[in-house]
Amino acid sequence: MNKVSLKHDERAAATELGYIFTFLLGVLLLTMFSLWAYDIETATRERWNENAIRSNLDDIAAAVERADEASRMGSVEYAEKVTWRLTEADEYRMTLILTDTSIELIDDGGTLDTNVSISGTGTGIHHGTVVLAGVTSVWIVHSDGITSLQYDRPQSND
Repeated sequence: MNKVSLKHDERAAATELGYIFTFLLGVLLLTMFSLWAYDIETATRERWNENAIRSNLDDIAAAVERADEASRMGSVEYAEKVTWRLTEADEYRMTLILTDTSIELIDDGGTLDTNVSISGTGTGIHHGTVVLAGVTSVWIVHSDGITSLQYDRPQSND
């Protein structure tokens, strides 16, 4: 008759613990990779927003300079449409303000506040405020000695 006896063998338990630690190490590495990828994506989005906003403000500043140049020609009316590049920022919280020396972007969140200097060499004054909620373009208008920012194309007085 065969006699069966139990042996006290711990090798199988050590193998199981090795599997568990290997699994946990894999989870840790995947978590670290996903956090790293998320950080790269977030930094890219923020850089894109900053570059798009800077390009938008530069385009508007150039249009204001052209309106100032037209104002120095005499009694001239000038209007130019500037297309606003879309961003992933919350544009409902952004306001664009034209002053005599700058174009300011005010972000209620505070992270994208910026401004661009303009020469202010026109014969009139500069003013205007545009909330960028849903805006796809901004009009730069010089009329009656005032250069302003507007939402819509100016209407003819004829």
